[in-house]
Amino acid sequence: KQWYQRRVAITAGGKDFCLDEKYGYVHSCPTNLGTGMRASVHIDLPGWTAHGVDKLKARCEELSLQPRGTRGESGGQTGCTYDISNKHRLGYSEVQLVQVMIDGVNKLYEEDLEFQKTLFAFPDFKSVNSLVAKYVTKERWDKLCRHVTSTAGFTLRKAVICAIELDNQGNGVYAGDWDSYKDFAEIFDLIIQEYHGISPDAKHTSDMDVSKIVGNVNPKAPVKSTRIRVGRSIDGFGLSPGITKEQRLKVESLFKSASKKLPGKLGGTYYPLTGMEESVRQQLVDDHFLFVTGDPNLRISGMERDWPEGRGIFHNVDKTFLVWVNEEDQFRIISMELGGDVKGVFSRLVEGIEAVGTSVKEESGKDFMLDEKYGYVHSCPSNLGTGMRASVHIDLPGWTSHGVDKLKARCEKLSLQPRGTRGESGGQTGCTYDISNKHRLGYSEVELVQTMIDGVNTLYKEDLEFQAAQKAAKTEAPKSEEKPKAKEETTKEDAPKK
Repeated sequence: KQWYQRRVAITAGGKDFCLDEKYGYVHSCPTNLGTGMRASVHIDLPGWTAHGVDKLKARCEELSLQPRGTRGESGGQTGCTYDISNKHRLGYSEVQLVQVMIDGVNKLYEEDLEFQKTLFAFPDFKSVNSLVAKYVTKERWDKLCRHVTSTAGFTLRKAVICAIELDNQGNGVYAGDWDSYKDFAEIFDLIIQEYHGISPDAKHTSDMDVSKIVGNVNPKAPVKSTRIRVGRSIDGFGLSPGITKEQRLKVESLFKSASKKLPGKLGGTYYPLTGMEESVRQQLVDDHFLFVTGDPNLRISGMERDWPEGRGIFHNVDKTFLVWVNEEDQFRIISMELGGDVKGVFSRLVEGIEAVGTSVKEESGKDFMLDEKYGYVHSCPSNLGTGMRASVHIDLPGWTSHGVDKLKARCEKLSLQPRGTRGESGGQTGCTYDISNKHRLGYSEVELVQTMIDGVNTLYKEDLEFQAAQKAAKTEAPKSEEKPKAKEETTKEDAPKK
């Protein structure tokens, strides 16, 4: 066909195609010099998709192939369908390149079938007490394990991989996109309902009217700082466990532009992790703002792919309003300050959420993902609903002496969640605790903040009582420990005379 086209050109215009003796057929892009040939097929590779797209790319490199999404060179990858072509153009003949593509595709297909045998087999869950182990039955697994979501190419195995590889999971599941909650609803719904304690027909409720908050944390309570955050995700993009590199970079680009429009005291600076100067990095570490790599959940679930590209931190001038970009969620919107003015921190958060949402909508034309049933969509089902975690760092020496396990039990009754001050997996040291609302779904933002305020005030009151009781016990201890004086023995000589 190429020969015929060239002959027609010669006959019609007397000129041939540009053909260089060294570089072959001349093209505008040097990558196409030589044959200029790209021989490709669109092929489904569900086994390779489950095994890992990055691993597929590495394998294609070994086979002198080039994998792409089906929407072109810059269109990204969705589902399990790939455009597989020869990588080279120059230094090989047309026949050789076509042969390379044929042989390579056949090899990928053979390997895909092998991956399907192992990857689609019902897994052994190391987290035997997780909700995943409870609800992912073999019947449900066999029904759903081969499905691939459309937005991010996510699979059931990717969703439950933490429960497969780790032994400490409570839920053990993450969503790679909004589709995951819909396509794997047979499993996700059961886990969500049990974790959040909601009925199958429950619906999300929202109320951010700050004026409805009653009271505040007792100003005498030893609260070091207050922090309230929510997660948000832009519709049309994957969530962190499944988001493609191209989507992640697009989310970052949208926020970079949107952040420049944040008004008044919310305005500030965005700091991308890629290429960050050491002085900036150290300042963010000193401010306790910087999120870092290394968390086992984030690594195994796929949230740290392509680290640190597409990730960054925004904060305002006063360092009281922050946005984390592409950590566990696309956005973590945070309001914080020293002290215990929970109501003031909540007010700033409400203003910030509205400003970020408006700016993103102006840049992209897209809203945040909001499900009628499950509220704001997050990668972890535990954050569905409001996505809000309202917390304080507070010293509770009385409770610490009384018993940390007893404190945990008390927090459960108050719908609170106690943590160490080094994060969810950081452990507990000293007598300072991070106390927050436990629930996210089934309650409004106002209700959750009120629950935290009331619960912290209750814990503080009880802590003072424990301290007083412990002090009294120490004061009385020496008296109770005094030994009675031994009776003096009498002799015949000392005995009283009759």
